[in-house]
Amino acid sequence: MESEDDAILRLRSRAIPTMPTFPDLKSSLDGELSPGKGQQSSEDNHITSNGRIEVEHVISKKLQLKKKAEYLKSDLMRQFDTQVNDFMDSLIEESTSLEPAPVPAVFSPPMSDKERSKLRHFRPPHGEGKLFVSRRSLLDELFEVNHIRTIYHMFIALLILFILSTLVVDFIDEGRLVLEFDLLVYAFGQFPLVVCTWICMFLSVLFIPYTLFYLWAQSHSGSHSHLRLYSLLLGTLFLLYQALGLGFLPTYTVVTNSFPPASCFIIILEQVRLMMKAHSFVRENVPRVLAWCKEKNGPGPVVPQVSQYLYFLFAPTLIYRDKYPRNPVIRWGYVVSKLLQVLGCLFYAYYVFVRLCIPQFRSISLQLFDLRAMVLCVFNSILPGVLVLFLGFFAFLHCWLNAFAEMLRFADRMFYKDWWNSTSFANYYRTWNVVVHDWLYYYVYRDFLWISQKRCRPAAMLFVFTVSAVVHEYILAICFGFFYPVLFCLFMCFGMMFNFILHDKRKGPIWNIIMWTSLFLGQGVIICLYSQEWYAQRYCPLKEPSFFELLKPRSWSCERPDDRL
Repeated sequence: MESEDDAILRLRSRAIPTMPTFPDLKSSLDGELSPGKGQQSSEDNHITSNGRIEVEHVISKKLQLKKKAEYLKSDLMRQFDTQVNDFMDSLIEESTSLEPAPVPAVFSPPMSDKERSKLRHFRPPHGEGKLFVSRRSLLDELFEVNHIRTIYHMFIALLILFILSTLVVDFIDEGRLVLEFDLLVYAFGQFPLVVCTWICMFLSVLFIPYTLFYLWAQSHSGSHSHLRLYSLLLGTLFLLYQALGLGFLPTYTVVTNSFPPASCFIIILEQVRLMMKAHSFVRENVPRVLAWCKEKNGPGPVVPQVSQYLYFLFAPTLIYRDKYPRNPVIRWGYVVSKLLQVLGCLFYAYYVFVRLCIPQFRSISLQLFDLRAMVLCVFNSILPGVLVLFLGFFAFLHCWLNAFAEMLRFADRMFYKDWWNSTSFANYYRTWNVVVHDWLYYYVYRDFLWISQKRCRPAAMLFVFTVSAVVHEYILAICFGFFYPVLFCLFMCFGMMFNFILHDKRKGPIWNIIMWTSLFLGQGVIICLYSQEWYAQRYCPLKEPSFFELLKPRSWSCERPDDRL
């Protein structure tokens, strides 16, 4: 017969559930909760001679089980959080490499077959135009990944070092902190005249192209006796306005008033932008009027409203549409942050020129042209050239365009693609500046193919490179005040050559390295040669230069006298 105490002991033993064992957890806890396994084993099996479990042992076991459960809970939550973060980071990285598929039905109702047939007449016969969809800028998505945002923090740290080095050097030289930004004050000089010039340019673009197009469209809605002559007259007036009103007058104002470089860049870049926008507005709407004249399916031709044209003039795109995908709200905090980043990039560029460019080129420009000095100059200019390239891209293509897009609720933010991953210069040209590339592609390349009936693709590509090179060189020549076609030669010679050598079939990391190496060298050449010519123009001015002397680079023959050092 079993004793009553033994029966009670068995019942209590069955009531205690068996806990699952965790080998890793148990091994880690054994070292923390007990000095040795033998002692713990003796405590686990410690039963009094009369068969009763000691109260202290039960309490100790419960505490150990509670600690194990808490440790297990915290460890599982930590592992789960790590796995989720890794998964989200990889998901964001993969999504940035995918180009979103266009979904036009999100922004407009589905079109009937008849409307689709009409839409075909709005585009050149060789294809449809650009489709705008709602999407974020690539850097906004990448900055959500901590690893990418760390690179951004590294550039901020470099700016802080530039500021500290400038302050320390000025304090050693002057004995005080010098907080003067004389280079910025000089570069943005005559700013009130810049604002007045821009207002005149903008108002002329707002009224003249729209009025000419409106008169032309209305002439097609009635029975005009001399329609072709009237169209030729209005078309000639539009071309004269583009050439004289937007082309010659702003340039004449800049040259005669001797605008400093930054102020000059504002006017000339706005001049080019407004000319491209006016062309896009006419180019996109003329086929619509011609399609209406052919079908006569309404009371009159479709003429955009003034508000639509005004929105397009401010919108960060060079392709006209009556409507664009829009965001529901304006994030003013986002706008302020982008404008502050533009201001930060401006000061960043100031310190790059003050610390890395001006001291170097002041001394180099005192010497005659020498091959060794030129090679050293190019390699020493790679770092400031690359920094200026990154700053220009980030300040304008990301911050400035996103700020205006946010204020206008413009939803399509694909102003650039992942050009840094390019393994060919052909892909780099397509992804570096999508805004300008779209204009060149639709209005230069495809229209050239349309006119030539797709028989001259190499000639169309050559024409695009020529237009781009001429416009870039024109901007630099007017803003710097001298003609030195370095960028034109790089575009037409090396740019065309690399476009065919480093084509889209080149894949792999080695081609990306080659692309970056070529880009770095190109930036070094541009900074070196243009900086040398800038100082040569000031050290060796010509009182009455001939036409040939204006075309000849001054840095090839300029030597500053020693007594002027």
